[in-house]
Amino acid sequence: MTIIKEKTLGEKIRTDFPILNQEINGKPLVYLDSAATSQKPLAVINAWQEYYLRYNSNVHRGIHTLSSKATDAYEEARDKVAAFVNAASRNEIVYTRNASEAVNLVAYSWGLNNLKSGDEIIISVMEHHSNFVPWQMIAQKTGVVLKFVELTETGEFDFEQYQSLVSDRTKLVAVAHVSNVLGCINPVKEICTIAHQNEAKVLVDACQSVPHTIVDVQAIDCDWLVASGHKMCAPTGIGFLYGKLDLLEAMPPFLGGGEMIAEVFFDHSTYAELPHKFEAGTPAIGEAIALGAAVDYLTNIGMEKIHNYEVELAAYLFERLCQIPGVTIYGPKPNINGEGRAALASFTIENLHPNDLSTMLDEAGVAIRSGHHCAQPLHKYLKISSTARASLYFYNTCDDIDAFIVALKDTIEFFSNILGRGKN
Repeated sequence: MTIIKEKTLGEKIRTDFPILNQEINGKPLVYLDSAATSQKPLAVINAWQEYYLRYNSNVHRGIHTLSSKATDAYEEARDKVAAFVNAASRNEIVYTRNASEAVNLVAYSWGLNNLKSGDEIIISVMEHHSNFVPWQMIAQKTGVVLKFVELTETGEFDFEQYQSLVSDRTKLVAVAHVSNVLGCINPVKEICTIAHQNEAKVLVDACQSVPHTIVDVQAIDCDWLVASGHKMCAPTGIGFLYGKLDLLEAMPPFLGGGEMIAEVFFDHSTYAELPHKFEAGTPAIGEAIALGAAVDYLTNIGMEKIHNYEVELAAYLFERLCQIPGVTIYGPKPNINGEGRAALASFTIENLHPNDLSTMLDEAGVAIRSGHHCAQPLHKYLKISSTARASLYFYNTCDDIDAFIVALKDTIEFFSNILGRGKN
């Protein structure tokens, strides 16, 4: 009797992503760079195209049919995002260009108006530059002191040290939910509890968690949360800020211009209600609508299903990499259930520069990333200049990982032969 093996999630939805069905340098594309940006399914591409083909128009101000339709679709996407992260109100979701803009919005609107010399901001050494540099800039302007949570021996957020750093001088904690280098999953709910006991606010960078697992802002109890659409199957140029309603209401506008006003006089202006107070100018309408389509796509698959599948991929990737001599993987090991780290691995190989590795893998059709991954402070902390990173999403398969490992071994052997000849 023939046993038919059930297809994995990655195999089932592969055809939704036409870009994956191509060759690079004569080899089938193996895309392992989703932590930098995800690929887009046809449903999202079609939603974006439909807007421009059928009802392209500006939102909110127009009375005509196209404007009404565009406004409805634009605001419906906001409702979808709010439900996706379980916001208490749709008005707690502010569209931004990306997560970087969302962090800067909080930094300049709330930070400059609530922080003063002697106050303290706690961030971790693993933060992406987007959740690092804005707070440096605010510190330079206000005299705020930055304090840094370091890593445990296993390459994770040092929660004990964090507890020792929090004091009555702490006004903000800014932390990644998942590290884009280490793959560690930070205890953001517990981080929020400790911060709130000391009357401090918490901003969570959820760029590497919202696309991959269920994220509930009310359960986490964060004050702000930021994410980028392009990492969750949506286009570039669209992201969002979640903020608790009372905080957003108390914050002044970040940018001035059209859309964010109620009335403009010669000597002053009044501002629109939330969330439009923070959305100056003509927004990325098609991109926001496509973000809504991406949320629909992910929701229809099921975030729990995506998470569980990626747990299997993460464990398999870690296992296969560990079998290669000379490889150092950064961040924690998967636990006994395969969980404990995201589906990405940053690594180095003895005597092989990550850029050379990435270049050679590209020749084999395998796309990974090399460099500091917008986390230079972390690499300095680890005393390395750069790493190679393979990052997965639910459209990947174990076959992708196998192809990556084969190409990786071939690359190591190639450079080993060159170095061997050089010694003779």
